[in-house]
Amino acid sequence: MRIAVLRERRPNEARVAATPESVKKFKALGAEIAVEAGAGAASYFADSDYAAAGATIAIDAAATLDGAEVVLKVQRPLDDELNAMKQGTMLAAMLAPYADREAVKSYAGKGVNAFAMEFMPRITRAQSMDVLSSQSNLAGYKAVIDAAATYGRAFPMMMTAAGTIAPARVFIMGVGVAGLQAIATAKRLGAIVSATDVRAATKEQVQSLGGTFVMVEDEESKASETKAGYAKEMSDAYKKKQAALIAETIKKQDIVITTALIPGRPAPMLVTEEMVRSMKPGSIIVDLATEQGGNCPLSKPGQTVEVNGVKIIGTVNLAGRLAADASSLYARNLFNFLSPLIDKTTKALKIDWNDEIIKGTCLTRDGEIVHPALKG
Repeated sequence: MRIAVLRERRPNEARVAATPESVKKFKALGAEIAVEAGAGAASYFADSDYAAAGATIAIDAAATLDGAEVVLKVQRPLDDELNAMKQGTMLAAMLAPYADREAVKSYAGKGVNAFAMEFMPRITRAQSMDVLSSQSNLAGYKAVIDAAATYGRAFPMMMTAAGTIAPARVFIMGVGVAGLQAIATAKRLGAIVSATDVRAATKEQVQSLGGTFVMVEDEESKASETKAGYAKEMSDAYKKKQAALIAETIKKQDIVITTALIPGRPAPMLVTEEMVRSMKPGSIIVDLATEQGGNCPLSKPGQTVEVNGVKIIGTVNLAGRLAADASSLYARNLFNFLSPLIDKTTKALKIDWNDEIIKGTCLTRDGEIVHPALKG
């Protein structure tokens, strides 16, 4: 079986889908690995390291894909990359199918069996394959580091002969993987941290990290989480009550980090323009949801804007800015996903199409769109 690892070509993407470590593991399972020249350069993995691990270094995308049965990528392929894949190829990547439904049709039309890694079911067996968790964890950390770098004051309390510096107040909105890591990072830097989420079950998680939980707690809030562990869309009445509480909380904050996303839908608006204008000059907002419309209407993807003295950071692909670590984790996710699909005797690809993980991630198969969320 031949596995192809392509160099990422989309803007702001420095990650790579395989590392020398994962190449060695695939080789041990009997696979052949072709890595496009320069694929790992932006993540500080040299071609020579891949070659030493047993990979063949291909000169371009076409040579990399030649004869490949499996293609590993970080982001969805460009048209020329897809066109170079043969019928029946297995493609595994973060395909963003909700953002580009036409691409899903293209996978089916090309006869590519496409698997969206971000659709990984949240079950115990799939935890080591969960790319959203591995990448969001780094994004939450980086959001706090970026905020600290932009903030014009210190994070921790400092007691000096010249006087005491008060600690920064950091408010995390959305307590998923990114939010929890943001809480932990801000606490390590010495800030006073509070957090909010529509899921009441996250209260104990916030408190266990030393944060204060902020939430309107009522009957609706008790059923605010799906069986898959995602936040539900709340009623307008609940949103109004929560917004009033958040508005009062935000006024007192120095740093606000928003992380709320709803799969397949625009990001919910959490910080209104009025809330932004209520904040102190010099305050910082980091919006992790700008690629899905943003949690603040004033944020702009890939830009830092300033409104009334408040800086709003809309950096895209935060995990990709920690490319070496992000690639290492993502490559392990892919290996953990793919290795059970390789027959230990024949060394060939053997997919159990009835497996829960396969059903959850497979978008297209044999020329058809098969994922229930994307049919029709």
